Amino acid sequence: MPTIGSDAPPRVHVTFALPPGAAAELAGTGLQIDSAGEGDGDARSELLAGVSGASGIISTVTDRIDAEVMDAAGPGLRVIANFGVGYDNIDVAAARERGVIVTNTPGVLDNATADVAFALLLATARRIVESDRFVRAGTPWTWESDFFVGLDVSAGATLGIVGLGRIGMAVARRAAAFDMTILATGSRAASAEAGALGVRQVELPELLASSDVVSLHCPLTPETRHLIGAEELRAMKANAILINTARGPIVDELALVEALTDGVIGAAGLDVYEWEPAVSAGLLNLPNVVTVPHIGSAGRATRERMGSLAVRNAAAVLAGEEPLNPVG
Repeated sequence: MPTIGSDAPPRVHVTFALPPGAAAELAGTGLQIDSAGEGDGDARSELLAGVSGASGIISTVTDRIDAEVMDAAGPGLRVIANFGVGYDNIDVAAARERGVIVTNTPGVLDNATADVAFALLLATARRIVESDRFVRAGTPWTWESDFFVGLDVSAGATLGIVGLGRIGMAVARRAAAFDMTILATGSRAASAEAGALGVRQVELPELLASSDVVSLHCPLTPETRHLIGAEELRAMKANAILINTARGPIVDELALVEALTDGVIGAAGLDVYEWEPAVSAGLLNLPNVVTVPHIGSAGRATRERMGSLAVRNAAAVLAGEEPLNPVG
């Protein structure tokens, strides 16, 4: 871990409460540190005021770090270290124009996010949350052969992974353990590692038409915004399940509500939403939707590793060293 040996060390503005271990690690760097307040006022105004004069910003995926924020920090801003693997919240082009390095935290959250993706897959396929609500409502019931029947995940069901990156590969490993047939898009689907898991590389139309479960693991870019819209949903099987632990705007949420309501697809398991943290009322009213609040990486050890990596990236740049995980 780089340490800063200066009488006037650079200042880092942290926009959120770092996990305890990562906070202690940051404190040991010798950097000046200030953190966001309790958030009682206007969040945007507080962010703009907080970054003023900062050499580094440690941000999270809910912070919109654009040209306005960078200019509010001033010409001394050198690094934006994002706490998360996705960095669509940062204007990387604006950072590049200003000579600011942007970093993220890849790798350390792959398994945690894959766990949540597969938890959503199982919960929707076997109607776990729907059944839980039924029991809690106190509705009288007797066992019947067609009672809450769902998809047999481990009986040859097909999983389609859209974007076979690190997290997608971790999901594929879990799917292989359940004896699922695995289809995937992306160049990594043709790798030896994917082949060893039985992954078959296909294009998106074939994946949508052939999969019992479609799980999204691509980054949010202009090209992937609304990648899954009304047309793509109609191309899926009538009983298919859509899982999204990537980014909400990859799915046209209004089209998804309509598809689920009309029986175009069977169910959805969602960790992310198009207008997050707001969730469409239409989704919340549907029994065949499982929703969780963007908890893909929310394992204690994982969040500490993410925090440590963000701290090390920021400290490296401010010590004049190369960052571990530059992006853009």
